[in-house]
Amino acid sequence: MMKKIALLGLLAASVATTPALAISRYNTSSYTCQQTQALVRRERAVILRYKADRSNMTLYDRFVADSDACDSGYYADRTYIPTKDRSDCPVNNCHPLSDYDEN
Repeated sequence: MMKKIALLGLLAASVATTPALAISRYNTSSYTCQQTQALVRRERAVILRYKADRSNMTLYDRFVADSDACDSGYYADRTYIPTKDRSDCPVNNCHPLSDYDEN
């Protein structure tokens, strides 16, 4: 009986934390730069898909509101991606602290 209660408790805990692990995905060709930045600020971390500069490949990465949305040992750094209205929309993504030390 105690095993069943423990297993039910673990199951309930894992279900309760599942939405926190979800991350939204957006295609930047559908959003303006301002809309894209607002999505990142509101959700704190999102996956953005976008076309590569010199090829027809679709790229994607995780973009964040600030360093607090990065894992431990990482920091948010500015980068630029294409959106519906701009070829160089400024957003942040996470980089290892070891990259920061090299700069």
